[in-house]
Amino acid sequence: MQKILRINGDVPWPVHPTSKVTKPQNIVRGTRTPGLSAGCHIDGRNGIVFGSNVWIGPFVAIISMNHDVSDYHVYVPEKPILIGKNSWLATKCVILPGVFLGEHTVVAAGAVVTKSFPEGNQLLAGVPAIVVKQLGDYQGL
Repeated sequence: MQKILRINGDVPWPVHPTSKVTKPQNIVRGTRTPGLSAGCHIDGRNGIVFGSNVWIGPFVAIISMNHDVSDYHVYVPEKPILIGKNSWLATKCVILPGVFLGEHTVVAAGAVVTKSFPEGNQLLAGVPAIVVKQLGDYQGL
C-alpha cells in the first residue's frame, strides 16, 4: 500500500499507513522499522539516529525540528535526536529536538522528553519527563 498509494512512498522501509515519516534520508533506523506502529509522527529534518532494537509504540511523536518562537516561519537547527540501543518508546510519548537517550531507556506512555538523559538503564515518565526509576541491564537478545 505504501508504494501504491504513495503514502510515505519515499520511505525505504515499511511504515504503517496512519504514520508519517518526514525526511527519511536523515534517519538512521537501527535494526527495527520506525513508524511501523499506528499513528506515529517521525520528523527527521534535523536527523534521528536509532540504536539497535529500539521499540516504538503507537502514536509516538519524534520531532527533530522546532519553530523559532519569534517567527513561526523559521525552523531552528538542532543536533540530531539520538536514541540508544534496547530502548522502548511507549504509546503517545513525545521526543523533542536535540534529545539524547542513553542505552536501555524506557519512556513511559504519554511522557514528553524535553532534554537529554544519556545515562541509560532508566525509566522516564511525566511532563516534562524525569527519571522515575533506575533499571538493570537489558536482558533480551
